[in-house]
Amino acid sequence: MTKKSAKLSAKEVKSKQTAKMTATEVKRYLKVYRQMLFFRRFEERVHIAYTQGKFSGFCHLHIGQEAVCAGVQAALRDSDYVISAYRSHTQAIAKGIPAVQVMAEMFGKATGCCRGKGGSMHMFSAERRFFGGHGIVGGQVPLAIGMAFKINYRQEDDIVVCYLGDAAINQGQVLEALNMAAIWDLPVLFIVENNRYGMGTDIKRTTAIKHIYQRAQGFGVAAADMDGMNVRTVLKQTAAIVKRMRQDKKPYLLEALTYRYRGHSVSDPANYRPEGELQEFQQLDPLIQLRDDLLAVGVEAEQLQADVDAVKTELRVIEKQADAAELAPVAAIYEDVLVAIDGHEEH
Repeated sequence: MTKKSAKLSAKEVKSKQTAKMTATEVKRYLKVYRQMLFFRRFEERVHIAYTQGKFSGFCHLHIGQEAVCAGVQAALRDSDYVISAYRSHTQAIAKGIPAVQVMAEMFGKATGCCRGKGGSMHMFSAERRFFGGHGIVGGQVPLAIGMAFKINYRQEDDIVVCYLGDAAINQGQVLEALNMAAIWDLPVLFIVENNRYGMGTDIKRTTAIKHIYQRAQGFGVAAADMDGMNVRTVLKQTAAIVKRMRQDKKPYLLEALTYRYRGHSVSDPANYRPEGELQEFQQLDPLIQLRDDLLAVGVEAEQLQADVDAVKTELRVIEKQADAAELAPVAAIYEDVLVAIDGHEEH
């Protein structure tokens, strides 16, 4: 997208993409389509499970924003680090945490990725290099700085992807982190998922500048925006930035213009949206856009429908396994809260 088109409206968000693809691209985007489809259906099942009382507490869905997660992850290596905020179920799955472990974590089961102790907002896997899932707005951003410092210190060839929301950009710790990343040349790719609303408040009411990515430029961090509703745009733009970052080891901020189709959390009816706005952005649905592109290059509709059916079957099995798993024992709340250092236990 250009600087002139960064305002988040349905007409201006849409990027120009031709349906033309090489055979290799068709193969890649068939995989991406199934992944986004899985993300959408997974979150829908999570919503149903919540209403059925299978778990409680806070729960934030990523429905509508699948292109950002799938497109960014497709541009990364397995060894790259990812850290996120609390809307992170699908980001955790994209990074390699098994979906059954993510769902079991929400259900408070011992088989969850955090053994049922973290819940919806705190997915984590050191093995997969996915470091949360953080409930404090902007709290994950300074942690990303620490990871990137470690990469430089050990002269590794990885990068850190740090997801944050549009409202987090006004947090002081985020601005301090941007400054540190610029001063120390830290390889952090900040992905600002601008879905227009910080909880129920339009970003225009809380942020004076029109283009969020310009905040980063004020600290000397290279930045741009992109159409976060088109996965082909996301993947292409992110891949180019990641390639550059592996060479120059400098930070970058990418503002993904996207939109969530559900409320801030499952308990939010989203009555603050102007009439017709949701329907307008649903015309840019990332799943529909990619499906139409694949059909246009000759992929059979039956093949895509087979993916729909397969995902439904897979998710039924996943939910059944999560349901059947044992709850985390009450005594487990006393585990993993102390660490032994030189023979002494420390908090």
